[in-house]
Amino acid sequence: MQSTNAQFFGLLVAAVIFVWFFKRIGLPPILAYLATGVLAGSHGVGWLEHTHEIDFVAELGIVFLLFSLGLEFSISRLMAMRNIVFGLGSLQVIVTSLVLIIILYCLNFSLLTSFTIGSIMALSSTAVVVKLLKESGELNQRRGQLAIGVLLFQDIAVVPLLIILPLFATSDSQTIGWALAFSLTKGAFVCVLLWAIGKWLLPKVFSEIALVRTDELFVLTTLLVALFAGLLTYMFGLSMALGAFLAGMMLGESHYRHQLEADIRPFRDILMGLFFVTVGMQLDLLYVFSNGVIIVGALFGLLVLKIAVVAISAQLMSERKQDSLACGIMLWQMGEFGFVLIALGRQHQLLTSEHISFLIALGVLSMALTPFLIEKTPYILKRLGLLNSPSITWKSEPQVSALYTNHVVICGFSRVGQTIARFLKPEAIEYVAVESNPILVQEGKAAGEPVIFGHVKQKDILKCAGVERARLVIITFTEFEQTQIVIDAIKQIAPEVKILIRTRDDSQLEKLRELGVTEVVPETLEASLMIVSHVLSMSGVPMSRIIRRVSDERRNRYQFLQSFFTGEHINNDESNSDKLEYLHVVALPDKAHAVNKSINELNLVKRKVSIKALRRQDREIDAPSDQIILLANDILVLQGKPRRVERVEHFLLDGIE
Repeated sequence: MQSTNAQFFGLLVAAVIFVWFFKRIGLPPILAYLATGVLAGSHGVGWLEHTHEIDFVAELGIVFLLFSLGLEFSISRLMAMRNIVFGLGSLQVIVTSLVLIIILYCLNFSLLTSFTIGSIMALSSTAVVVKLLKESGELNQRRGQLAIGVLLFQDIAVVPLLIILPLFATSDSQTIGWALAFSLTKGAFVCVLLWAIGKWLLPKVFSEIALVRTDELFVLTTLLVALFAGLLTYMFGLSMALGAFLAGMMLGESHYRHQLEADIRPFRDILMGLFFVTVGMQLDLLYVFSNGVIIVGALFGLLVLKIAVVAISAQLMSERKQDSLACGIMLWQMGEFGFVLIALGRQHQLLTSEHISFLIALGVLSMALTPFLIEKTPYILKRLGLLNSPSITWKSEPQVSALYTNHVVICGFSRVGQTIARFLKPEAIEYVAVESNPILVQEGKAAGEPVIFGHVKQKDILKCAGVERARLVIITFTEFEQTQIVIDAIKQIAPEVKILIRTRDDSQLEKLRELGVTEVVPETLEASLMIVSHVLSMSGVPMSRIIRRVSDERRNRYQFLQSFFTGEHINNDESNSDKLEYLHVVALPDKAHAVNKSINELNLVKRKVSIKALRRQDREIDAPSDQIILLANDILVLQGKPRRVERVEHFLLDGIE
């Protein structure tokens, strides 16, 4: 037991160091876990034994990964993007797989091995590509939509592969047809069963769980659902990952989707880390070094093949050359699901140890090179003459620090930050917002807002926002400990910049002044002053006297508003978001229901949702007319209550009421 504990402690230490190092150099954590496995495995230091217990725990990581994937799998989005998904996506997977199978078969590989390796190499990394698209703000650009469409089809293609590969390993040529038909029948029955459970039973269960308002119970229920679905498909002789995917897909249409994803993420990330460690343990470094030339050649061949297939297929579907080539560069690498299929191939003896080492090396190198190639894509396109035309532009992440001077930096782009931005824009005051919530960043960028993803306590992020040249920095969050760290970082970069800060009350007023804050706005006291202003105005007090009294009170640091009886303190946060209206960004793909229809035809007034803004190419239209005809690739900014906006999004995409 002590030896086992020591092994896992060493594994944890190595994982922490590798993840930290890989993140520092801009590489995905997946590669860090693979490197940890290489170090810990029998081909490295050899302190961790590859046991069935470790494989079982690692398989749970795959279960949770597929469950999370199912949650993100929107039927509405799939149908709205069906031309890209089933057109470009199917062409990419089928053509790439066929070419690789033919090449491998000509190199004297067996047909079964060729099929397995070809299927693995045809898949791309959803995790790496989506992360890079979000960071670059290209998720709603045409090239980003093409990449997402192909990745969606690849995610769908993984599901039948999870059924087919074990069959190929366990059945002979005479019985493979019957075995495949039987498995597909079982799969169809399980799908219908899980669909019925997910449609009628699970929403009621989670509704009851949500009413209890116990986070632990919600988390436990989420874990139970994922594992139950996996166990159900396993009992039918199918993959556990298949059941988890189906369960996630059923729950993906519910309004609990985001909470479920948030609850499952910590377990998924930890167990997936262990899974990739087990994959890395199978990498034979001696084999990689002795066959380095072959691996590099295969890497170059994979690069050329996948880029060519995607680019040609996209152009056949009348896409622009630059978008087609950019999409190919995004998707050339092997993906995380390739490692899942490698593990499946090893389990069923479809792949030898040499094949596994070769594929892992290929996957690691391709994923490591992807961020560099995507960053250099504009340069590559320019060298190929695809960006010379003035009508063809490439929008990338703006280098904000070089673009702005004498501007306002907004730290936090939630409700308060967005409100400040709305008042600054009509006054032509330039601003830059820094936000750590990727969803807010994604939607803000899609709506044309200058938002940077990052934590404001990091000096590099503050420099990107041009703090040293700003006229004012506004801190919109109220956590005092975080605020202190941010103020210290700002003062180190720009000691003279003015800082305005929002607080809950005046309890830390003097301390903040000592830290160098120019102005403090205690929201509780400001709310009191606003109420007093209205009361005095409605009581007949002249407005000039009201303004003078309020100004005096602010100048005197709210002294008149202090020292009150507080009674029993109750913290009433604005937690009931369902009562508040919010903004949400929707991009219209080619086949969306709303395309070629006027806003008036959609009758959004009846649904109590309005279109606040319309972004079309490089133009932004505020409060668009009801007569405007919506076109493909339009980006709409919807306003309404959360559930109404969610229903309208489905309606705009697939026309379902």
